[in-house]
Amino acid sequence: MKKTAVCIVGLGYVGLPLALLCAQKGFDVRGLDPDRKKIKLISRGKSPIKDRELEKKLKKLGKKISISSNAKQALEGCDIIVVCVPTPAKGNKPDLGPLKKACKAIAENIPKEKKPLVIIESTVYPGTVRHVVKPIIEGKKLEAGKDFFLAHCPERIDPGSRKWPIQRIPRVFSAFSAKGRKRGLAFYKRILKAKVICLSNLEEAEAVKVVENTFRDINIAFVNELAKSFEKMGIDLSEVLRGAGTKPFGFMPFYPGPGVGGHCISQDPYYLIARAQESGFTHRFLQLAREINNSMPLHVVSLISKALKSAGIRPERAKVVVLGLSYKPNVDDPRESPAIKVIELLKRKGVKPVAFDPFLLRMSNAKSLAKAVKNADCIVIATHHPQFIKKLTPAFLKRNRVRAVIDARNVLDKEGIIKKEILYFGIGR
Repeated sequence: MKKTAVCIVGLGYVGLPLALLCAQKGFDVRGLDPDRKKIKLISRGKSPIKDRELEKKLKKLGKKISISSNAKQALEGCDIIVVCVPTPAKGNKPDLGPLKKACKAIAENIPKEKKPLVIIESTVYPGTVRHVVKPIIEGKKLEAGKDFFLAHCPERIDPGSRKWPIQRIPRVFSAFSAKGRKRGLAFYKRILKAKVICLSNLEEAEAVKVVENTFRDINIAFVNELAKSFEKMGIDLSEVLRGAGTKPFGFMPFYPGPGVGGHCISQDPYYLIARAQESGFTHRFLQLAREINNSMPLHVVSLISKALKSAGIRPERAKVVVLGLSYKPNVDDPRESPAIKVIELLKRKGVKPVAFDPFLLRMSNAKSLAKAVKNADCIVIATHHPQFIKKLTPAFLKRNRVRAVIDARNVLDKEGIIKKEILYFGIGR
């Protein structure tokens, strides 16, 4: 029996794990991506993303995936086409350029004889699949629900997580037609070990992802604003959250930091804000949350200035070290990372910061953690990689003559550092 052919359009943080999962489940898997360097790496069994589990799977299953930058070649004979291209927000406005380009390539090379199911996994605002994707693929010759089937299943993935691999994360799904719904549910139920919920229409499914991430953005903004307030009151927010977290109902702890990064939480609220404005509604609450979280890199820089002033060091002569460049621990993803913004702000003040991230050595200007922190006037914990938490003990900091610490993730031993007569500043502490 011939295998079902699946083409994954976009082999990034979402598409590549999905392609490997489909290969594992016995599909005939093709990959389409315009990045030829990425294609060469994957073809050699090497992951373009630094992730141990992903690297292991690629070595085992990589040969089962046929990848190309040629749309005609990749899409030929495909039964299912899954679009996983990025949908960034540029200038706080949705950029559907990559999605439109992918849809155009599908329209020009769609295997009509297969009447394929096209699933959009890219994050979009409500109405995108129906009013943007559908017209592009249909063009003048095709009809959704007849010549091809159209669906949306917002991607859910937790890069670097062993607890939540892609196949164990529940998914939400909807389709343009009943037949598309049936085919799509069969596909996801075959590859996942998690629940798949079907919503009544495309717009509701599209709204799910932006609501999930906007929820997180709002709650992070809440604790970030509390952090600024509690710093002035002399209250340790970490202790307050520890206490509040003991309530078994009605409270969910979120934690302050140097800002919100990544492709999702820092971008998706803008999709909801923009779509609501088109409908004549203004999301003031969401806009305020974005403003608060976007202000946090500047707040970190103000703490650095405060530390240097307390130590009697002029900023332009200071050795300021930013530890961590990725937006979250254990990944090599610097997209929208607040650490990058902190570095940019420091440079504007005449500081020449040292940067180190073991996952992003290509962006680091220090070769190791030891060399980065030695004789540092001020170090900033921007990303809480486990190796940083383990290594940066009070004794280690004292031995390397570190004079001040900005613990922007509140993960180090505050009391121990202070006992070593090292200046300590946390977020909300």
